[in-house]
Amino acid sequence: MDVRLKKKPWLLRYKYYVVATVLFAVLAVYTLAVILSPAQQRVSVEVLGIAEVVQTDFLEYVEQEGVVQPILALKVNTRVGGYVERIVAEEGTSVQAGDTLLVLSNPELSDELESQEDALHKQLMTYREQEIEMEQKTLLLRKQVLQNRYELDRLSDSYALSEEEYRMGIKSKAELDVARKEYEYKIQAGQLEQESLQHDSVATIVRCSLIKADREQEIRKFERIKARRDGLVVRAPLAGQLSSLQVVPGQQVAAGGEIGEIKVLDRFKVRITPGEYYIDRIVSGLPARATYKGKAYGMAVKRVVPEVKDRTFTVELSFADSVPPSLRIGQTLRVQVELGNPEQTLVIPRGDFYGVTGGQWVYRVVPGERRAVRVPLRLGRQNPRQYEVLEGLQPGDRVITTGYSTFGETEELTWDN
Repeated sequence: MDVRLKKKPWLLRYKYYVVATVLFAVLAVYTLAVILSPAQQRVSVEVLGIAEVVQTDFLEYVEQEGVVQPILALKVNTRVGGYVERIVAEEGTSVQAGDTLLVLSNPELSDELESQEDALHKQLMTYREQEIEMEQKTLLLRKQVLQNRYELDRLSDSYALSEEEYRMGIKSKAELDVARKEYEYKIQAGQLEQESLQHDSVATIVRCSLIKADREQEIRKFERIKARRDGLVVRAPLAGQLSSLQVVPGQQVAAGGEIGEIKVLDRFKVRITPGEYYIDRIVSGLPARATYKGKAYGMAVKRVVPEVKDRTFTVELSFADSVPPSLRIGQTLRVQVELGNPEQTLVIPRGDFYGVTGGQWVYRVVPGERRAVRVPLRLGRQNPRQYEVLEGLQPGDRVITTGYSTFGETEELTWDN
């Protein structure tokens, strides 16, 4: 006879399936929780740079190393070509304006100068001969006028005597007419000679002016050639230090060729190359200061070169009052160019976070806890030490400013005491 078995409860019958289902559900919930929860990274507190957000004076300025340069560096060029015959001033020596730097030789120029000098002497002799001829002609005309006046006076007296003799019956009417015609002829001839003398005087003045202009032109032409010969002696255009001497004895130098440079050493300027971010902010006249051996010296922006090269541009500054003692060309100075006046604003110290996040977010320390979370951020102006905070933080907040290159995209940082 069959015995009927008692049926087990379904929980016991499917216990393995239930356990597997529960484990799978727990694992799924855990996985979902991990996925949805912020990514965390445990870090060492010793390597964290933590700074406080404060409300304080903020001054926007550019700070850079500047190179000391002479206030003026003038290129020295030759006016004429030639061969270097003698170098008088060595490189590095101090020279005064007009000092001889080097002497050139140019045989062709010397020959040309001698030829022009001979031609000038001959031309001047020709001009002098023409002037003498004009003077002699003028003297001859004046002599003729004088002779004519004398003859006219004599004939006037003779004609008056003939009239008297005619009235007395001594001379006939025909003889009186002859005397009168001769007298009238002399009057007309004297007038013509006087007009000729006047015309000759005018022509003489014109010819003398032309001869004078030609003489001066020939002299100037010779002086230009002579000045070229004087250009064989290269002189210092101003006082300073001769540098970059680029010639040696016997070398051929072309006209207008550069042979060196003179630097003015009694005044200096400082050149900096800030980033293109400041190209619209830095203008001539902005105040600045330089630090030399622990002492600050007032400066001002003198010139801005707006051409951008390698994401930088050039700014030249000059000293406002005193100049640092024993300053040398090529030295470096720490220069700060002020871009405005100090203002009360919210700031945080600079750190490597800006290079990683672009100033878009930062880790803010949760008050009373050993963790920091990412928060969005908006920054404004900056200087070499601080960033201006526009949005995202409040005074008293503490933020992490360093170590961002190792954090990746972590949402939350934690650490132990």
